[in-house]
Amino acid sequence: MRYKVLTIAALAVACLPLPALAHPHIFAEARLEVVAGDDGNIAELRNVWRFDEVFSSSVLLDFDKNTDLKLDARELAELGEVMRKSLADFHYFTTITLNGATVGVKKPDVIHTSLDGNQLLVIFAVKPEKPVPLKGRLTFGIYDPSLYTSIDFPTDGDLVVQGSGFGKCQHKVVRPDPDEVISQNSTSLTDAFFNDPTGTDMSKLFATRLEVTC
Repeated sequence: MRYKVLTIAALAVACLPLPALAHPHIFAEARLEVVAGDDGNIAELRNVWRFDEVFSSSVLLDFDKNTDLKLDARELAELGEVMRKSLADFHYFTTITLNGATVGVKKPDVIHTSLDGNQLLVIFAVKPEKPVPLKGRLTFGIYDPSLYTSIDFPTDGDLVVQGSGFGKCQHKVVRPDPDEVISQNSTSLTDAFFNDPTGTDMSKLFATRLEVTC
């Protein structure tokens, strides 16, 4: 049975043993814009994801209802709505922390999808589920905790802040060194991948993130 969107990860988590999930099957290049509001809080996180051609072709086959080998406006809207609903279980792959505490995100109003050549392009914005003031230490990241989807930021310029609220803040892109992460967390990583039947979100240790200090 073909999966419909990248959220096949949800089925994979339920049906496959954890060691099999230790490598990605779907690949995407991303851009993240963190926008400050006029009220001194984070307004929204804007996402652009470009998926690999293999996954994009499978999406085309699944949603091309009239079999004309392209996705029309109705089919693209259906794809976006399926993603909007099902990605909620994964918090839209979005992680926000404020002084070490995780903040969830609201469901986006819409997820826009299109085919750019042979690649699926996904654009949407999410808002924090509670106010996130521009004070203290903040981090922002996009990653799949199941490791089924690899989301890569090709350059540091693909993680940016926007808005005058960041004027007194410092920010940097952090790309963790895998060898260092494994060395520092070898015991917990082993436990997470092989002994915990519920799964453990350790992929955040490897994920590229934007750190902001205000």
